[in-house]
Amino acid sequence: MQNLPAQSTGPSTGSTVSLVNSAIEIHELNHYFGHGNLKKQVLYSINLSIQAGEIVLLTGPSGSGKTTLLTLLGGLRSAQEGSLKLLGREMRGANTKELLKIRCNIGYIFQAHNLLSFLTARQNVRLSLELHDRYTDAECDRLVDEMLVAVGLGDRLNYYPEELSGGQKQRVAIARALVSSPQIILADEPTAALDKKSGRDVVEIIQQLAKERHCTILLVTHDNRILDIADRLLYMEDGRLVSDRSE
Repeated sequence: MQNLPAQSTGPSTGSTVSLVNSAIEIHELNHYFGHGNLKKQVLYSINLSIQAGEIVLLTGPSGSGKTTLLTLLGGLRSAQEGSLKLLGREMRGANTKELLKIRCNIGYIFQAHNLLSFLTARQNVRLSLELHDRYTDAECDRLVDEMLVAVGLGDRLNYYPEELSGGQKQRVAIARALVSSPQIILADEPTAALDKKSGRDVVEIIQQLAKERHCTILLVTHDNRILDIADRLLYMEDGRLVSDRSE
């Protein structure tokens, strides 16, 4: 595996959030699904602090609330009760402009690669950079190619998803998440559909990012084969964080 490309030194438009010691701060977070008689609580008094540069793995049985928590952190759902801060900024009650600034510093990796079938690997990764206005076209081209080389796909730049293996598709998804140099990576079961070697390669790429760029990783997993990459292991059950231990 090659070193990941350096962060861009291009002009900033103010979309980058300043790095703080605590990348994620959650206090008394509750969440509910449904309304009225159908209202059901799914998260209970979540309290969690994750420091910048930490790799934290979140485990627990299916239905325990792991993915719900991840989607709240990613701004894919709105926080209802309590406090949820990313990079020092409160997500609960944030307006659209504030949420956009925060989201520009988050990379998402999910179990399904979610690549667009009609775009090449290079084009899929470039889509992520086009959400930012701080990169020139030349910088976009350079960063995309460097990132795909870094994840081992330098010879697959112009391949379409149907021409790639499952592990290669997930590497493209990782490149797409990392290419804009996010400060936080949220990953939901990124190795679930991969064989042992491909899964290991995937998490080692993510681990390398955290070390080289002081990036914070929160990774939901059921894969016991990758627990050794974590600085901390969290265990969730019935909507509650019931265990938090350092490795």
